[in-house]
Order: sequence, then structure tokens, then C-alpha cells
Amino acid sequence: MSMQLGYTLMTEQSGPKDLVSHAVGAEAAGFDFAVSSDHYFPWLDEMGHAPNAWVTLGAVAQATSRLPLMTYVTCPIMRYRPAVVAQQAATLQLLSDGRFTLGLGAGENLNEHVIGEGWPPVAVRHEMLAEAVQIIRELLQGEGYTTFHGDHYDVDGGRIWDLPEGGVPIGIAVSGEKSVELAAEYADVLIATEPRPELTETFAAAGGGDKPRIGQMPISYGTDRDAAVTRAHSLFRWFGLGWKVNADLPGTAGFEAASQFVREEDVAASIPCGNDVGAVIEAAQAYAEAGFSHLALVQIGGDQQQPYLEWAQRDLMPAWREAFGS
Repeated sequence: MSMQLGYTLMTEQSGPKDLVSHAVGAEAAGFDFAVSSDHYFPWLDEMGHAPNAWVTLGAVAQATSRLPLMTYVTCPIMRYRPAVVAQQAATLQLLSDGRFTLGLGAGENLNEHVIGEGWPPVAVRHEMLAEAVQIIRELLQGEGYTTFHGDHYDVDGGRIWDLPEGGVPIGIAVSGEKSVELAAEYADVLIATEPRPELTETFAAAGGGDKPRIGQMPISYGTDRDAAVTRAHSLFRWFGLGWKVNADLPGTAGFEAASQFVREEDVAASIPCGNDVGAVIEAAQAYAEAGFSHLALVQIGGDQQQPYLEWAQRDLMPAWREAFGS
């Protein structure tokens, strides 16, 4: 199976102007697509950034011409209301000339607690996401005015006046059976951060068919492997905590405490570090074997993007094309 190679605009580790520059560089280097995180907080204080993803993507849409763009992912249940997300998505699709996919998920307490309304249990969050997706899809279809009365949201005569032809594809992030069922019913794209074949298989069996399946994987490129491991540990030691932990911790102090016993060797065992192309291909192979059609790499370190882009174009991409045929 072929698998496209993506670039991640990591808003938690770079400022907005740098992110736009990185997107331009990723397009020039030949990446197949780009995804952007959408955070109010970084995971750890050391990461140091969290610009608004939507404003940044609007600038990226104007600075690039070919690169498909995607939120990975936006939470439409608290910090943003569903009707507002639909309007933002429609506008960004127009600005990008049809290159945008709206990636949605149930979110993390880290980003949503800032509005002061608490953090609902996971079952309630999935109910909220299901209603939000229905509202967003209806508004993006643009068939008259939308009125919706649900258990969690109400929309009173909503309408988006500037709609792109062809609408906006919607991706839904999945982690278990309920979210996969929601994605199979409503999504144009499956999103997952772990190479678990049961997710893609259940999605296909539940009606998702052969729709795109997009994953994400961190790496820490650098010519000095020890320095790359240290950087990965400093900025990404939270990564292995898992979705159930990551979704509920309320702030960077929580992630610092939860990851305090993670060692550099633990990070090196789970994240490809250094400049070994073979190690990246081997790690990515798990996603290909699990049925993913796209994989976005996260280069750890906001100040490491330019050397990473040069290495990716020169060394990684030829090996990637040979391994995955994209």
C-alpha cells in the first residue's frame, strides 16, 4: 500500500511567522501534505509556543499554492463552538483554493479548561463531538438555514454566507470503538496517532471503506544522535503517556509531573532519533501495515526545521518513495 508523507506544523514549538516559513519550506521540499496542531497551551513549558492555528493557517494558505492543509485536530466542543468552527473551515477552504481538510477530535483538558466550564467525562465529550459534527456538516452543506436543538448544543438559524464549492472534507480522530463508529458515519477521513490496525479495520467495516486514513509520528532528526535524543526527551517525553492521560491533564505542570520518570533511553526506544533514514522508514512501516494512507511526521524542535527539511528532501524522501510508493 502506498503512503503519502506529511509535514506537521507544530504550533506548540514555533511562533506564527516561523510556522508559515516552515510550511513554505515543506511545500518546496516536496511534502505531500501538511497538518497543524490547534492548541491553547504547549504540552510542556519547554516547548514555549501556542499561536492561534486558524490565523496561522490563513497565512499559510496565502504563502503556499500546492500543499494540502489540515487541522490535526480542532476540538469543536468547548473552546470553539461548532457553528464557529464551520465558519472558520469554510473561510480557510476558500483562502486555500480547496486544499483544506477539517480535522476534528474530542480535545484535551489542557486546551479547553481555559474557558472555565470544567472538563466533562469522556462519554459526554463523545456525545458532544457527535452533535458538533452533525452541526458542522449541515452548515457546510449550505442548504438554507440551520436550526438544531440537541442535548449539548443549540443553533438558531445558522448560515454560512461564504461557502466553498465542494464543501470541506471532515476528518475525525479516533481512539476506540465509539469514535470509530462516529468517523465511519460522518467523516471523509480517519485520523489516528497510533498504528493500530483494529482502528482502520473497524472503520472500513463500519462504512468507512477505503477513505483516507491519516496518522502522525514524531522523529528527532539531527546529525548528533545524542543531542537529538536529549532534545526529544526535553520536548516530547510526554508523548508516551497515551491518549487517556493526555486528554485529562489540565496543564503543563501536570505533564511535567506525569513524565518526570521518563528517561532519555525510553524516548530513544520509541522515537527515531538521529539521521538514520532506515530507522524512520522502519517506524513508519507499522503505519503502512496498519492500513494508513498518509503519515505526517513531527520534527521535534522548532529551531531544527530548516536542517530537517533539507535532510528530508535529500535523503528521506527518495527512501520513502521507494518504500511506500507515494
